[in-house]
Amino acid sequence: MRAQHTAHSLPAFPVYSCAFVASDQMVVGGGGGAAKTGIKNKLRLFNVSQNRQLKMLCEHELEKGEDAPMSIGAHPESRSFVCGINSSEDRLEKGENENCRVFSINESGNALIKGTTRGTLPSGALEDYQRVTVVSPDGKFLAVAGERDLSLLAFPSLSPVAQSVQVPKGEIYDATFSSTHLVLATSLNLFVYALPKPPSEDGSEKSQKKKKGKQKGKGKEKEVPSRTPSQIPELRLVDTIDIPSVPGAPAQSVVTFRAARFHPTDYNTLFTAVNTVAPRARNSKTAKKQAYILKWKVDLSGEQKSAWSISVEGSRKAGEGGLTCFDVSPNGKLLAFGSSDYSLGILDSTTLSPLISILKAHEFPITTVRFSPTSTLLVSGGVDNSIRIVSVPEKFAGQPWTMIILIILALLVILVAFLLQN
Repeated sequence: MRAQHTAHSLPAFPVYSCAFVASDQMVVGGGGGAAKTGIKNKLRLFNVSQNRQLKMLCEHELEKGEDAPMSIGAHPESRSFVCGINSSEDRLEKGENENCRVFSINESGNALIKGTTRGTLPSGALEDYQRVTVVSPDGKFLAVAGERDLSLLAFPSLSPVAQSVQVPKGEIYDATFSSTHLVLATSLNLFVYALPKPPSEDGSEKSQKKKKGKQKGKGKEKEVPSRTPSQIPELRLVDTIDIPSVPGAPAQSVVTFRAARFHPTDYNTLFTAVNTVAPRARNSKTAKKQAYILKWKVDLSGEQKSAWSISVEGSRKAGEGGLTCFDVSPNGKLLAFGSSDYSLGILDSTTLSPLISILKAHEFPITTVRFSPTSTLLVSGGVDNSIRIVSVPEKFAGQPWTMIILIILALLVILVAFLLQN
């Protein structure tokens, strides 16, 4: 089906990340990056209307030498968001990279307020950056990751709730929360971790709060220090999932995970995006690339590992070329993806059937896609200095095709039964 969509040019503003902070407001991160291109790195807050109009409300220019906001995770209920922004090269060399940063929006909605910051990347990792930023649905946890290092923090304080994890192999690409688990997607595996108790429910955290405050001693106020690294619990690994066989992928293809997202209202369903690279054929200059969406059935409710199960129950080829970004609509009915071949697509989450395809949504590979909180708009961005806003048809947002097909089949059965009786 054809969908209405509008492209918006943002001169001298290559887009790397975006997130909705309200049903009609979106924060966008972009710029020239760490290189001295002359293009300033900024965060911009936009109003996004249902008729696909875009109006800038304010912008926050980053300090000279700082990198562009490469990832953003938002919590619309608190009107706040977290960005992955590397500090200047001088500070990186000193091991002072405050890459994880919280921002909020003032009551008037015309200014971004910088809040807590924290360094989570390995000291001296000059080329690493915060590529993953995900806030848990309940707003209590924050998962951030660089190429190989994962940190689980409390939101919005950014205090660690578990020891950081370094994956043994592969690159980290995505993370997704259920109510009880965190799934980390690397190029080679899915790592399933059990979530610890939220900070507010942790008895040790409460005891720490009780100890804080004024302590008498020579007339001075003292504050008991927070937990030491040795007191922070380890993140418990529940399972490691290898890349499954992908139906339809060319034989001997190299398959890698690219994204993972739990269904927002059914945590027994997980979606992953995988990219495949087939062996290069004779007389071919490049290897054939394809992308697939996999739908998994997940059950992690048992006490013992033998009771857990996770298996692929469906797959769909998403297109030629590799997927670069992926999102699930808040109502759980739609999947969206951006591709290295510049295309933008929407699938039905139940059947994985294609619903919308925009073949040349951008001039370069798409860097970010996000549904609005109402699931009625889809926004994509790219380094071609543009944003595209897609109106999601009501029949997609309100009722999936599977329901329509079931109704038609039921009517046919009733009709056949009536004809047989006569």
